[in-house]
Amino acid sequence: MSLSEENSPSLSDEQLLEDARKGDFSAFEALVNRYERRIYALARRIVSRPHDAEEVVQQTFLTLLEHLDDFRGDSAFSTWLLRIATNHALALLRRQAVRATLPLEGGSHVNEENGLPLPQAIAEWRESPEEILARKETRELVENALQSLDEKYRLVFVLRDIEGLSTAETARLLNISEANAKIRLMRARLMLREKLTHLFGDPEKAYAPHHHDELDDAAGN
Repeated sequence: MSLSEENSPSLSDEQLLEDARKGDFSAFEALVNRYERRIYALARRIVSRPHDAEEVVQQTFLTLLEHLDDFRGDSAFSTWLLRIATNHALALLRRQAVRATLPLEGGSHVNEENGLPLPQAIAEWRESPEEILARKETRELVENALQSLDEKYRLVFVLRDIEGLSTAETARLLNISEANAKIRLMRARLMLREKLTHLFGDPEKAYAPHHHDELDDAAGN
């Protein structure tokens, strides 16, 4: 039976996927409607340009349509779909040779095994990144700060802290070790806090981290 716009929101992803596998295209459309904005937001954070993000969205749902039977339930459907979108976004970056003169390994001029860049002063945020991003009036400021990060840090932050993928999933998607994923995430958090301290930081909790602080943070991530 074809799904209506009225009852599709009450169905789980798995139910919609099962109906789509049986040929109910309205079930597939319901999945698209449910995840289109999230996939677009993820793509924008990776590829930056709106038309590139739109291409990623199109390719993601085309892949979903062609591989409906490939989802095995080993993870949440949303996680599986985000992996597809991330792979398409990364492939687009490679195809177009985005920042060809600035490889993903460049930018901070600090060797990952030899310590972290030391900001002058970082304040603990009064709110979590998720709470800040949820507010329309501050979202653009955070997004701009996020786009200013080197790609290798931005990608890890987007996948781990915004999309909620595990460290192992993030490392696998980016073809790096879990240890590097943890280090890059820590650096991304530090750099974002430094950039946004004047907007969201609590001045009374500002501090200048030293090397031991950073190693402790790394061990906890």
